[in-house]
Amino acid sequence: MKRYLAAVLFTTVAMTATYASAQGQPTPANDMQALRAAVRADKRALVEKTLDLTPAEAKKFWPIYDAYQRSVDTSNRNTARAVEELVGYDKPLSDVFAKTLANQMIAADESEIKARRTMQNKLMRALPPKKAARYLQLEGKIRAFQDYDLAVAIPLVK
Repeated sequence: MKRYLAAVLFTTVAMTATYASAQGQPTPANDMQALRAAVRADKRALVEKTLDLTPAEAKKFWPIYDAYQRSVDTSNRNTARAVEELVGYDKPLSDVFAKTLANQMIAADESEIKARRTMQNKLMRALPPKKAARYLQLEGKIRAFQDYDLAVAIPLVK
């Protein structure tokens, strides 16, 4: 069971940085199951199709996107480490361990929020506001189902 939970966690984290090439057309971002499938197939292609960037916009956007994905990947690894500790812990948690775990998870969230704010500021200067907002919405939807997958996989502290 613990290995299964860890596998689910790592799969979810790995989805964030998926760069494989996709076959077929990504589906609209308003269907969460279709969005999940499109992200698993090729997140970058989904973003490209959703934003419909001009060549000049793409030249500005992709470095911002790549930097943000690296930041989120680091944050995800930190969350994964904290969850791995929780899942791998076979005895009742001490108060000290519970505090440490909570601090690690909050620090990972704060790191992600800081990266998102930095990315948003750069996007608003690089793209037309509507395209920047569309990307922020798309990224928010993707993070929502990834957070849901994590929530399902992570046991509550006892």
